Amino acid sequence: MTSSPDTPLLLKVLAGEATPRPPVWFMRQAGRYLPEYRALRATTPDFISFCLDPEKAAEATLQPMRRFGFDAAIVFADILLIPRALGQEVWFEAGEGPRLGALPPVEGMHDLTAGAGEALKQVGQTLSIVRSQLEPERALIGFAGAPWTVATYMLDGAARTIGKGERAQARTYAYAEPEKVAALLDVLVEATAHYLKMQADAGAQVLKIFESWAEGLPDDLFESLVLRPHQKLVGRVRELGVTVPLIGFPRGSAALAERYAAEVGVQAVALDTACPLEVGKRVQAIKPIQGALDPLLLRAGGPMLDRRIDQLLEAWGQGPWIFNLGHGILPDVPIAHVEQVLKRIGAQ
Repeated sequence: MTSSPDTPLLLKVLAGEATPRPPVWFMRQAGRYLPEYRALRATTPDFISFCLDPEKAAEATLQPMRRFGFDAAIVFADILLIPRALGQEVWFEAGEGPRLGALPPVEGMHDLTAGAGEALKQVGQTLSIVRSQLEPERALIGFAGAPWTVATYMLDGAARTIGKGERAQARTYAYAEPEKVAALLDVLVEATAHYLKMQADAGAQVLKIFESWAEGLPDDLFESLVLRPHQKLVGRVRELGVTVPLIGFPRGSAALAERYAAEVGVQAVALDTACPLEVGKRVQAIKPIQGALDPLLLRAGGPMLDRRIDQLLEAWGQGPWIFNLGHGILPDVPIAHVEQVLKRIGAQ
């Protein structure tokens, strides 16, 4: 079935259609590299308060769309809003990033899971504002952190005595207390499913699952911490009546990305910077892919940036592919380099 002329290019690719060029958007495309964002952000010192201000978050979401005309906007929010909805204290230290309080009892979180969407309804309000102002040919993306990635932050306090470093602590805790970690992941699956449903109801046309800390996991942990929770999350989202396509991003999963593509019911798989082109081709044979330009190369610009874009176009451009970075855009990326990418792929 052929889509209408106004159907966003991103949705065409996710439906398996051939397109004259890949749709393009960047992770963290709304943010600190834009002077207009820095001015807006300065109006609200507390980051979480900024994320939960629908008018300001909508403006941050729309700023890169006005400047660059990306094929999709992604709602301005943060993956650590879910722990807050589950009763864990969350705050951001200037120059240091997120901090979380002690992990509440997992048993007590169960009663909060179904209300996660309502608890974060401001994100839905942001999506509604953006959708009302976004051109119909541009897609709107909602997102959430994947259960394991969110758990790594939530477990920091609980695993404090086991080892140092957020991910090392959480992974050690997964070995030492697998039942407790599994129980937390189940809570996060349920809460995240309701959160994603709320976003779809508010106008998100695509939902992305960010598994930022899939890297370095042996295959048995990858199965228990990434594959199974993602399978459960996708299944639960569908049970709640959500029909929009899902993009999974198992960052750092290397060759396990093929298994992820085959076993998780997302409609596309986002690939990270280190994913070899040949692995990307194999994943693309299973379902559409997204990625995977190095953000540091985007920062550097110049002829090497053009060369890598051409390599990606040659390797993946004949199949269903969404052009993106392999990780988020960096705060000091020159705006001219973003324009260079868009011109090179024919999006400007």
